[in-house]
Amino acid sequence: MISAELLAPSSIYTGWFIYGLALIWATLRAPWVELFSDSRRQHILFATILAIFILWLVRRDFESGLSFHFIGLTAVTLLLDWPLAILAAFLAQLGLTVTGHQHLLALGMNGVLLVLIPVAVTEACAQLVERKQPRNLFVFIFFSGFFPAALATLLCVLASLVVLLVDGRYPMPPWLDDFAGYIWLIMFPEAFINGTAISALVVYKPEWLETFNRSRYLQAPWKDEEW
Repeated sequence: MISAELLAPSSIYTGWFIYGLALIWATLRAPWVELFSDSRRQHILFATILAIFILWLVRRDFESGLSFHFIGLTAVTLLLDWPLAILAAFLAQLGLTVTGHQHLLALGMNGVLLVLIPVAVTEACAQLVERKQPRNLFVFIFFSGFFPAALATLLCVLASLVVLLVDGRYPMPPWLDDFAGYIWLIMFPEAFINGTAISALVVYKPEWLETFNRSRYLQAPWKDEEW
């Protein structure tokens, strides 16, 4: 997460513009009728917003204006589907802003980096898996849970570095060339958290996952597995 002091005005405006369009699109595509008519979905949505808020509070804030924390939106996207995942993350961001853990001006750019990128990566991987129609449950868990979480983390870090380099307000450390080794230390825990959450949901509450095809993964014969 990046503070407003490290962002140029152009980045602040660009972030709000992109994030605002995404929020409008997610609002239009969200299944409001099903949500309002199903109390179970409402409880899952509210619990997810609280979980994101708490997860993002577990963070390391640096005096330079940067903050590191887990993202967790791969599991949220598979749980709620992408429109509600974006809106849930936005409400969690508002909670962080109200409590003083995020700058309002930087909310747009942070939303692009920490919400839109993970949700887009997860949705793309889930769509790819769905097109292949695998019958192996572990293919879904790995390629929809573990892999997109790791990839999203990598892209978030790289995109954040690009923004900081372009704005030029953050003094880059001299060991930036060695930063690639530290990225792995960030990617694996993020992948583990999201993959474990998806594994638990598949085993205990598969009906909660909006993007999970129970008839294929839980009832198809294992001898006919394909990727």
